[in-house]
Amino acid sequence: MSVKIRLQRHGKKGKPFYWIVAADARAKRDGKYLEKLGTYNPNVNPAEINLDIDVTVAWLQNGAQPTDTAKNILSYKGAMLKNHLVGGIRKGALTQEQADAKFAAWLEEKAAKISDKEAGLSKAQSEAKAAALAAEKAVNEARIEAAKPVVEEVVVEEAVAEAEAEAAPETIDEAAEKAAE
Repeated sequence: MSVKIRLQRHGKKGKPFYWIVAADARAKRDGKYLEKLGTYNPNVNPAEINLDIDVTVAWLQNGAQPTDTAKNILSYKGAMLKNHLVGGIRKGALTQEQADAKFAAWLEEKAAKISDKEAGLSKAQSEAKAAALAAEKAVNEARIEAAKPVVEEVVVEEAVAEAEAEAAPETIDEAAEKAAE
């Protein structure tokens, strides 16, 4: 029986979510699997990958063949590197301590790259929000400027109406009082 490490699709339409599984090569894509190794969520940026590296390496050591996409995910998380280091230990080229040190150094470097990417994404989002706010302010100022002549005309018309009201007496009694003065 040949074993494949592959993705098993879950989630809803348009929102895929994958399980990384070890399955018989003859099984259906979303069918029976031997063991669940982790999950992959491509809906967030950067993609969220949870993987049990030690179990995955054990499957690789026993001859499981990853599909192309699964191989890329395993390489991203370091399972392929750890598999390579375990092969070096078995051949006697490395000791367990040297392999662990190399893997730990690789993990630290990878974590730094991921944090830099996340910082860059958050910076880009904040710059986009600032640009959108500036554009909105510019549009609002343009609307205010366009509405100013209309407001000034209304104020002038009200002032003219008040002046005419003061110039013309409103009732006969008020006209008589003004004449008596």
